[in-house]
Amino acid sequence: MKRSYLLLAAFVLVAGIASGCGRKRVARIGVDEQIDLSGRWNATDSRLVSEEMIKDALERPWLGNFIEREGKQPTVIVGNVVNRTDEHIVTETFTKDLERAFINSGMVNMVASADEREQVREERMDMQEWASEETVAEFMREIGADYMLTGSVNSIVDQEGRRRVIYYQVNLELIHTATNQKVWIGNKEIKKYIRG
Repeated sequence: MKRSYLLLAAFVLVAGIASGCGRKRVARIGVDEQIDLSGRWNATDSRLVSEEMIKDALERPWLGNFIEREGKQPTVIVGNVVNRTDEHIVTETFTKDLERAFINSGMVNMVASADEREQVREERMDMQEWASEETVAEFMREIGADYMLTGSVNSIVDQEGRRRVIYYQVNLELIHTATNQKVWIGNKEIKKYIRG
């Protein structure tokens, strides 16, 4: 009988320790805090690359040349950024970071993406039937883009045992929509060394 109690107590103790070891802990952190768990492309990479590349693009001659020639700020649209890595990268997060950097600069105007425009057009159509005359949005008032930003995210992985180096190269190009002239080409490289 005494032995049964000792076995039961030992079982409860081991079960308690085992359940405590596997407990998940979650802590809120600042969105700007840089934490790299896997070494793969992450939110910090997306934000830093977009800010740096848009800053570079806006410091190049195409912007001043356009303003001098046209007498206004250019209008830009962010097109496709293709993921050419072997990772699952949600490129929409990166394109939104690019749009945010352009808009926050105050140096260019932005227009909605193709998907966003379709939603707005559907809403405008719906307004024609249901909104009051004073508030209905008119047709044929959209602003066309002067330039489109496109690009790709590429990577090369070099691995030996438990050590790995991931090299990322982000290429972006700004293209004049009327002439197809490339007015800016930028790239940003990131190299990560992962041990473990």
